[in-house]
Amino acid sequence: MIRPLRDVPARPDLLLPALEAALAGSGPAVAPGSAGGTTGGVGEDVAVVVRTSGSTGEPRGVLLSATALRASAGATHDRLAGPGHWLLALPTDHVAGLQVLVRSVLAGTSPTVLAAGPFRAVAFAAAVGAMGPTGPRYTSLVPTQLVRLLDDAAATDALRSFDGVLLGGAASSPDLLTRARAAGVAVVTTYGMTETCGGCVYDGRPLAGVAVRLDDDGRILLAGSVLADGYRDRPDLDADAFAQVDGVRHLRTSDLGTWSDGVLAVLGRADDVLVSGGVKIPPGPVEAVVASLPGVSEVCVVGVPDAEWGQAVVAVVVARPDGPPTLEQVRTAVADRLGAPHAPRRLVVTDSLPVRGPGKIDRRAATQLAVRQLERNPT
Repeated sequence: MIRPLRDVPARPDLLLPALEAALAGSGPAVAPGSAGGTTGGVGEDVAVVVRTSGSTGEPRGVLLSATALRASAGATHDRLAGPGHWLLALPTDHVAGLQVLVRSVLAGTSPTVLAAGPFRAVAFAAAVGAMGPTGPRYTSLVPTQLVRLLDDAAATDALRSFDGVLLGGAASSPDLLTRARAAGVAVVTTYGMTETCGGCVYDGRPLAGVAVRLDDDGRILLAGSVLADGYRDRPDLDADAFAQVDGVRHLRTSDLGTWSDGVLAVLGRADDVLVSGGVKIPPGPVEAVVASLPGVSEVCVVGVPDAEWGQAVVAVVVARPDGPPTLEQVRTAVADRLGAPHAPRRLVVTDSLPVRGPGKIDRRAATQLAVRQLERNPT
């Protein structure tokens, strides 16, 4: 049976009633923010079609069923302190922001919506002050937002009022997590993607109904009730992304990880791995070391073409007000922790890291930024 699909602007006041009807089966499926990009219909249980470019930049529509969205929201509330009130601080045409609305609909609560415009700590604190006084309170952020909030005393006080602060969309440095938890913030790291209805692994442990395994190359495979039905009108993508393993449908992610004692550690994307002097270097562990150094606010580790090394490891850093570390300090810290081949050969300091979507660092753009700066300052 075919269900009609309706474009809905990515405005919470318009999306909420449309989502409620879609989840209940009394209205058409919705495509948030598609701006006329959808026509026709979808499968009977599909409630939402989220357009995403994934990591390749190729547009695709991910089919999320009402069953999967309900399973994701229920498992999230079970892991936290139960259904509650949510503060929306992310765009609703991306799965993390959309899920804030879905969880609110299924909890029977009305989300508090951050005012439109650039993300500002003062606006966040004001929005928190407008939230209702009863029941658990939650929000969902990306690391860049958390950094800005922790730099503001009033916003940090506001963060402490939440029973859970979900943090995803990009890798979070151990230093940022330590800082947040030391400030009394109940931060919970999340790992997932649009194809899993957003985060499905919290603080390294899968949500109820989610299974994790690794293939022979260390690639993360995910299974469970939160999986998308597939991609709209793209059976070729379905065949690449989803596979039967031991009779169970799994999503083949693009990420590498380790799995030990029921805890998943994500090392980063398989295609982000750098090869310098013949050594494979995942950027995630290097970024974690650099992010822990004094003077570093944010960091992205990239590889730039190099005649001698093939790729030279470069740390692109956003500095704190007291100034960045020196290249020698960076190299020493990384070499001591991970070995000399992992140590960045160049250090690039910038005002901000390029991002895409709701806060994911754009590694391709960061690489281009590094190349341009190194061309201007080759020594």
